Amino acid sequence: MLRVKACGLSDVGLTRLHNEDYFQIDDENQLYVVADGMGGHSHGEVAAQIAVTAIRDYVAGADPDATRPPNDSRLSRHSNLLKTAVRTAHQNVLRAISKDGSLYGMGTTVVGLLFSGVAAAVAHVGDSRAYRLRDGRLDLLTQDHTWVNEQVVAGFLSKEQARSHPLKNVVTRALGGESDVVVDVREVEARPGDLFLLCSDGLTGMLSDADIRDRLASGRSLHEMCRGLVNESNARGGIDNVTVILLAVEEAEDETEETHPS
Repeated sequence: MLRVKACGLSDVGLTRLHNEDYFQIDDENQLYVVADGMGGHSHGEVAAQIAVTAIRDYVAGADPDATRPPNDSRLSRHSNLLKTAVRTAHQNVLRAISKDGSLYGMGTTVVGLLFSGVAAAVAHVGDSRAYRLRDGRLDLLTQDHTWVNEQVVAGFLSKEQARSHPLKNVVTRALGGESDVVVDVREVEARPGDLFLLCSDGLTGMLSDADIRDRLASGRSLHEMCRGLVNESNARGGIDNVTVILLAVEEAEDETEETHPS
């Protein structure tokens, strides 16, 4: 049995008036979600909160014996559950826009992680990211849905050019955008000693992967590392809201041991 300890932190940054990020730590269902809202004023915050709430409610209310279409035969049940939860969140954001015209143009990126035993499902739309640190190595578990990343994949831009490109924040997928949304899902193994990071692009726009790895490998407490990541982002300009969730995977002593946030 594995135990997950979690800590999350969100900060408005130094240049924005409102925090349009939103996150959820649901230890009971071992579900963790970060959303980065878009749309200006408070609308992005509305989209992010709608999305995160919908994902949490869908996962929490899932019947373990029910078949919930659409299912992908290549994915496990908990991966399909998370994927469908994100699609449901997309529909909820669209529904809110249709009911209130003042919300037109709002949307949100999202990244979520759902544990099931030693397996972890990672789902995302947009440029919020998931990482895993294992044995000192940091692996990016998601691929940004951005115009710039598409150019990197196609070989037209280098990763170094992408970091400073003026269009680096243009996302090609978001909840609340097109009528349908493609949700990327992958399954990874979780081991004792693993450290997972979910974050909005307010962090990755300021810190390189090497910077993030160094801080996650510091051996500090989850709270200290969360605060350190946010503080460093602000120290380098804090041009966006920044949100982080850190998840430490441990060996549980017995099956009755509860999971609590750090």
